[in-house]
Amino acid sequence: MKIKEFVGSTVLDKKANVVGKVENVDFNPETGKIETVTLTLQKNIFSRDELEINFEDIETIGAYIILNKEITHEEASEEDDEAKTVEVQVED
Repeated sequence: MKIKEFVGSTVLDKKANVVGKVENVDFNPETGKIETVTLTLQKNIFSRDELEINFEDIETIGAYIILNKEITHEEASEEDDEAKTVEVQVED
């Protein structure tokens, strides 16, 4: 698989829940190995968050990127509804 095919791929956690899409890939320039992958977590049409995962957290690469971990999303909003945050917890 080429990097341009990898970027934009849909990422699922180990329970087959959609986590997001691959946004960026960071390489170690000395070894040429992928170290981290940045995912875009789609919240709604106008907002998104990012999550950086280690390449070791990826179980399978194919039609989907499948993680070997479960990712849970908890949304919390402030009183004025303008500022929203997303907490992402990685569970083994």
